[in-house]
Amino acid sequence: MPRDSADSGFIDALSHHFPADMFSRAEQSYLEEPRGRYQGARGFVARPRSTEEVSALVKACGEAGVGIVPYGGGTGLVAGQIAPEGEPDMPLILSLERMNTIRAVYPQENVLIADAGVILANIQKAAEDVDRLFPLSLASEGSARIGGLLGTNAGGVNVLRYGNTRDLCLGLEVVMPDGSIWNGLKRLRKDNTGYDLRNLMIGSEGTLGVITGASLKLFPRPASIGTAVFVIRDAEAALELLSLAKSQLGESISAFELMHGNGLDFLQQTMPDVRKPFGDYHPEWMILMDIGLPKGLDPQEALENLFVSAEAEGIVSDAVIAQSETQRNDFWAVRELIPIANRQIGAVSSHDVSVPLSELPHFIARVWQSIAQVGEFRINCFGHVGDGNLHCNVFPPEGKSRDLFLEETKQIKRMVHDIANELGGTFSAEHGVGRAKKADLARYGDPAKLAAMRAIKDALDPKGIMNPGAVLS
Repeated sequence: MPRDSADSGFIDALSHHFPADMFSRAEQSYLEEPRGRYQGARGFVARPRSTEEVSALVKACGEAGVGIVPYGGGTGLVAGQIAPEGEPDMPLILSLERMNTIRAVYPQENVLIADAGVILANIQKAAEDVDRLFPLSLASEGSARIGGLLGTNAGGVNVLRYGNTRDLCLGLEVVMPDGSIWNGLKRLRKDNTGYDLRNLMIGSEGTLGVITGASLKLFPRPASIGTAVFVIRDAEAALELLSLAKSQLGESISAFELMHGNGLDFLQQTMPDVRKPFGDYHPEWMILMDIGLPKGLDPQEALENLFVSAEAEGIVSDAVIAQSETQRNDFWAVRELIPIANRQIGAVSSHDVSVPLSELPHFIARVWQSIAQVGEFRINCFGHVGDGNLHCNVFPPEGKSRDLFLEETKQIKRMVHDIANELGGTFSAEHGVGRAKKADLARYGDPAKLAAMRAIKDALDPKGIMNPGAVLS
């Protein structure tokens, strides 16, 4: 449907009905995404302070047929928060950054209610202040905002134990495309009263409404935490170690991360001062594991026993168990800095895929073989192997720029996504679709699902103003 633009005339007209400081020209920070692959059009940004202001703003945009791009912390990796240059209609960027209040905390209920613009690290701190845990954890937690994390159903490192962001949410407050407010901020664990709008909005990437508040689950804090890095035999050994760890440690495993030696090589090249678990030795495959245990159990002893059992079965050959909080932080710094090192090296093609756990070794082997047929590329395969999510990124030969291999990018991406799809997986595990992966959704999406998605979009947002150009063409 044709839309109007959020040009200076439209903003001037709105300014008479809203606070004077709500609107401004969009600064560069609103127009770029972390990987630098998309550039947003220079338009206007609105920064409301309340749900009522968001409601009035959305209603006004709907009446004028002006598109809205909801903006959280800007950390998304599929350009869902970017309105690219060259599109005929300039949407309004709607930033939730001023809606940053923790509304309420209920320790006895293990519930926290927050504005959508609250930064994840601040939610974690608010939970810690009442001796609780909000377990969502990812590298961008210092800038990512909970509304955007819910909008993309973000994953992170603790999905194995606690689930995706979807699993950590009890209720939502959402401004619908017509400006009405859905007051769904319930603190209930059970509510079978019709369609589940909460789960419909979570993961919709701002295409069905604007999340303005969330009721979140909290958890007891583990009495003690243990962290270790294991050197494993090969990729298949990762699953063997996971199975053994579950049999010995049960549900105490919080994170189970696969790392490849190329990731450590890239760190050495770009950030040589970063402390690596085995010094200058970069094993081919490693597992970084976190466990959280109740009072009376010793995580150090538990990890030592796991190593002894795994070594006896030929699964692991070496390990380092963190002896202090500083060393634990060093281990996790390596994992969290690998994506940054990747960006500095410059990937030819990056992938966020998920496959059934038993297919992970086959996926890795097939990708290595297929990429080798295209050229002498380096591969850094890492990620949340405990839940089947891998970031399998392909880099140019050492000493060469990715710009020399632009023609191979599309071929490599198709190759990796085809393999994931053939093994019963998906081309997007935790990053979403955004604008970057719309073609992939059209190629791999189930026709019945796509038809239902379009019907839902048309029903809730008939004017097509919510994040136009994202997810669905």
